[in-house]
Amino acid sequence: MTSHRAQRSKSRLATQIRISYLILLLPNIVFMAYAYYNLWTVNNRYNTMLNSVVAASEFSMDFKEDFDYETYLLIVGNVSPEQSKLPGIISDARNVVEGLKDYTITPENRERIESAEKYLNNLEGYIAKIVDNMSYEDRYEDNMTIWENDVQIVTSLVQETINEYIYYENKQLQIAQASNRELYLDTAKISMALFAIILIAIIGVSIAGPLWITGPIEEQVTKEQKKLRMAEFELLQAQINPHFLYNTLDAIVWSAEAGNQRQVVDMVGSLSEFFKTSLNRGKEVVSIKDELQHVRSYLEIQKIRYQDILDYEIDVPAELFDYQIPKITIQPIVENALYHGIKNKRCGGKISIKAWEVEKDMIIEVSDNGIGMDENRLNEVKNELSGNESKSATIYGMYNVNERIRLSYGDKYGISINSTFGEGTEVYILLPKILTEIVEK
Repeated sequence: MTSHRAQRSKSRLATQIRISYLILLLPNIVFMAYAYYNLWTVNNRYNTMLNSVVAASEFSMDFKEDFDYETYLLIVGNVSPEQSKLPGIISDARNVVEGLKDYTITPENRERIESAEKYLNNLEGYIAKIVDNMSYEDRYEDNMTIWENDVQIVTSLVQETINEYIYYENKQLQIAQASNRELYLDTAKISMALFAIILIAIIGVSIAGPLWITGPIEEQVTKEQKKLRMAEFELLQAQINPHFLYNTLDAIVWSAEAGNQRQVVDMVGSLSEFFKTSLNRGKEVVSIKDELQHVRSYLEIQKIRYQDILDYEIDVPAELFDYQIPKITIQPIVENALYHGIKNKRCGGKISIKAWEVEKDMIIEVSDNGIGMDENRLNEVKNELSGNESKSATIYGMYNVNERIRLSYGDKYGISINSTFGEGTEVYILLPKILTEIVEK
């Protein structure tokens, strides 16, 4: 009976924790979908207008001069109807006008395209009439009248219509750019408001959480205290750094404004993969392969932001991919290496992730060639990692990772660190080799 009740309490606790994760992460998922859809819509509309301007620019700016001249040569007999370039000129102009139909959106410019088609039809009719008059010797003056009063006027109308089309399409492009800029600013404002709400919600959950969770598990106080401590660490590691996300969104906005569409797609894809791995369907442990993918997404984003100073390498044997690791174990250590190692060095640096087997265990090494630490600072970090709490904000993430590993697998496992000032830092994560398939939820 007691065992059955304890099992029900554990199941209820797991459900409550998963609900907390979903409540906290759902606004982020909705916002990412909204931002991605808007970016796609804006880029698609902008590309359509840009294509219309490019297509219109293919229309010969010398159309009127060329057509009028070729018509004159035909009338005075310098070229025969078979030798005349007029059919080719009209055909090229018609192809451009037909192509513009696929890109034109505004009703005004659609009317201009229809007018250009009518003008080209009129020109074809005038040329046919001129060719017919050439079979009569007394109609030279009639042809000159058609050339002066009809052909030259209509070619002017065609040229002016296409120029007006290009002008108003360019004007629409400028309006679209202003609209895009306003959309990006609104997205940034919404994201800041959303993250403020999430932070308030996290504070509320951290205050009300213990009362909500410990009520149904009073009979399992000793065991559930450890479980509650694990849950608190996991809630902490599941929280998204608002500065990282805001900076990433800001970089996406500037890349989009600069026209770097490939970079925008890459950053949005990496950010989406980063969030997907963070949620990971509520799993407390993941495979080494999934954890490395999470770290790779994080590093790809940071590499775009810090492309002048950051490089990375991941060299982990495929034989280790199916072993388990607590979720988001490597990323906080990589973040420390970037912000407290590479950036403080103020020049190019590299972060390396390697792993190997040691009998029944495995070791994951995260190293950097950043600024490193002197002996006094290194001893302080080691003492904090071995103590009950971290007093330094700079290693808070590393301390939490170490505690989660020790609570999950025992005091034998966890983090060790070595560093040389001016040369870099190596962090070693010792874990047992446990296959992901046999992990019990």
